[in-house]
Amino acid sequence: MVIPRLVIAAPASGHGKTTVATGVMAALRGRGIDVAPFKVGPDYIDPGYHTLAAGRPGRNLDPFLCGEELMAPLLLHGASGADVAVVEGVMGLFDGRLGSDGFASTAHVARLIGAPVVLVVDARHTSRSVGALVLGMATFDPDIRIGGVVLNQIGSSRHEAEARAAVERVGVPVLGSLPRNLEIEAPSRHLGLVPAAERDDAGIVAMGDVVAAHVDLDALLALAGTAPPLAAEPWRPPLAPPRGAGATGRPRVAVAGGRAFTFRYAETDELLIAGGCEPVVFDPLTDTALPAGTAGLWLGGGFPEVHARELAANTELLAAIRDAIAAGVPTVAECAGLLYLCRELDGEAMVGALPGTSAMTARLTMGYREATVETDTLLGRVGETVTGHEFHRTAAAPGDQPAWLLDGRPDGVATPTIHASYLHTHWAGHPQLAQRFTDAVHRWRDEATAAPDTAPEPDLAHHGDSDLAPGLVDFAVNVRRGRTPGWLVDAITRDAADWAAYPDPAPARSAIAAHHGVDEDMVLPVAGAAEAFTLIARALDGAAVVIHPQFTEPEAALVAAGRSPLRHLLSAADGFRLDPDAVPAADLVVVGNPTNPTGVLHRRGDLLALRAGTLVVDEAFLDAVPGEPESLIGGDMSRRIVLRSLTKTWALAGIRAGYVVGDPRTIALLAAQQPPWSVSTPAVAATVACLSQGRRDEARRLAAAAEAARADLAGRLRGIGLAPVDGAAPFVLVDTASIAPGSLREALAARGYAVRRGESFPGLGPTWLRLAARTPDHHAGLVAALVDIMETLCSRN
Repeated sequence: MVIPRLVIAAPASGHGKTTVATGVMAALRGRGIDVAPFKVGPDYIDPGYHTLAAGRPGRNLDPFLCGEELMAPLLLHGASGADVAVVEGVMGLFDGRLGSDGFASTAHVARLIGAPVVLVVDARHTSRSVGALVLGMATFDPDIRIGGVVLNQIGSSRHEAEARAAVERVGVPVLGSLPRNLEIEAPSRHLGLVPAAERDDAGIVAMGDVVAAHVDLDALLALAGTAPPLAAEPWRPPLAPPRGAGATGRPRVAVAGGRAFTFRYAETDELLIAGGCEPVVFDPLTDTALPAGTAGLWLGGGFPEVHARELAANTELLAAIRDAIAAGVPTVAECAGLLYLCRELDGEAMVGALPGTSAMTARLTMGYREATVETDTLLGRVGETVTGHEFHRTAAAPGDQPAWLLDGRPDGVATPTIHASYLHTHWAGHPQLAQRFTDAVHRWRDEATAAPDTAPEPDLAHHGDSDLAPGLVDFAVNVRRGRTPGWLVDAITRDAADWAAYPDPAPARSAIAAHHGVDEDMVLPVAGAAEAFTLIARALDGAAVVIHPQFTEPEAALVAAGRSPLRHLLSAADGFRLDPDAVPAADLVVVGNPTNPTGVLHRRGDLLALRAGTLVVDEAFLDAVPGEPESLIGGDMSRRIVLRSLTKTWALAGIRAGYVVGDPRTIALLAAQQPPWSVSTPAVAATVACLSQGRRDEARRLAAAAEAARADLAGRLRGIGLAPVDGAAPFVLVDTASIAPGSLREALAARGYAVRRGESFPGLGPTWLRLAARTPDHHAGLVAALVDIMETLCSRN
């Protein structure tokens, strides 16, 4: 696989790697280039800066933590859909684990991923000698290619000229020089840089501006483009939820975040999702309760010692965590998490789930570790070795049974449900740890919440036409006409003699592109949205989140492709509105707009704020909203794709006509999965006819009529005391629990009306009904039937 890439390294720590790497990421992003950021080694803090600069999760590449064989797969996974990968090194270029001949060094990782190196050199105390330094670095290891140098801390133009000439004399180009400017350096404290979560974005912007002004970005991109193809496949989380877990939904894992708990590898959440769990981030500094439904706790690293007084003041949350652990909720705590679970930290009261205390010391404990266990624990098993790293200036004595033996030394504490230690582990390198934890979370949730009346799993294959029967008025199917318009039938059948030839989708592609004002390589005609979701499930890798309640086909397609998507449920309490900060980050996020079945129209800004490698928006009903507001279709669709359907407005359910608009690279991935001739000749003709200039006025009239029909139906429902969900689609979602505790579907069918059952959508129950907007007469009849049901039930009581 091909991904342009480069490594930004230095002769030693302190030369400005982080400033240059972060600045390069921000500067490239400012040009509209999608940058995948990486950091060599176990460090958590630098990837936080990278995340802010690149707008994508910063990830780590560490052969000691994950194994040499995973370096290229993890790079390809993290760089999926990106234009270039930028990797910041660690320490000096050739400095790795002591006594290991450079294992896990920047040079080691550069070799494993086949990337050229850009060397950052601090020239404050030298000038011409920089050339000798670069020559030595460039020739020390013939397998490492130093493709350029960035001079840092340049004092004057004469200083730059002297250093630049010396470097270029040894045959290495100078790609830029940064003047002395302490305003763009990140501040430090006892464990290194201050985490990005504790700073605003101004410093990142400044780094990007300085790099853009003083570094040849085009030369950097050209150098990255010389990296050879990688003979590897992208990493995928090798976990699976327990058999039958999908029937009971995803248990929630409360993941500590915020300013005090900033250390977590991006793959941790992805492994939790692959294991069938839903990671939900909470902030121990501000949240007074654990997320609802918490069945597991993951407390990572950070700086609780800096925020100890604030953490101690949040007594409600401390009690909630203490109670959860006492109830047996499986809990993993690394470093900061260990300190948080102790009785106290630097004299401040903490959770108290562990009996010991902890405190700051003058001694820094740091280094790679090999961990074993004396007995089976929540995570570890006797006889296996796990790699990790330590990095702290505190000391803790939490209990008797150690979680790990670190190079033979006891560390932390383990109980049947708690695993707390100073050791940081990268679960991508040891996925068995993630599997054991997620299995324990499932077991605890199932034991704690098992009940005979547990609601059945929704039938993802259910469709509204299954609720129809002869003689019933159709409120179940969202196709807005009973017959295809005559002019459209004529357009489809006009060239019926051509049906003997294989279909050519080119006219449809051209019509779609012209209709939306985009390039043709941004368009893919499909046999309806169902085919589009199947192509997406097959073509786009990684962890997936489906925002529910919504059309079930996206999740059904992902499950059919062997995927385990995470469900994120919107709440009826706030009108099923979208809070992008509450949705977990994922490689693939799928959402409807307006959403079927809620009808809610999400704001464009909220959609774009979702943390998605690729955002998939189903706009199948947006053509029924006057003006098509909040659409994500436009000239720049990087990292997003939009689905449209012609089925509903133009009564084409039997022909299956739709299309996808998106980034050309993503469209090409989908097209590679599409079977030949899947879009029929009648569907091509229908697409061209429906999107023609002459049909735009009719489409606008139909949208206005749909808006009026929805308003009429919703108003009549409110008139009998119901509260339909506020929305913009040509259907209405309403909860009838105030009429009866169960479904009214059969009672309405007995009175001549077919409706779409709510329990067929994840996140809804049987009292919810989705009602297609029809004519005022039909609305009046349906509401009269509901009133009759209410009166009948009242008379029985």
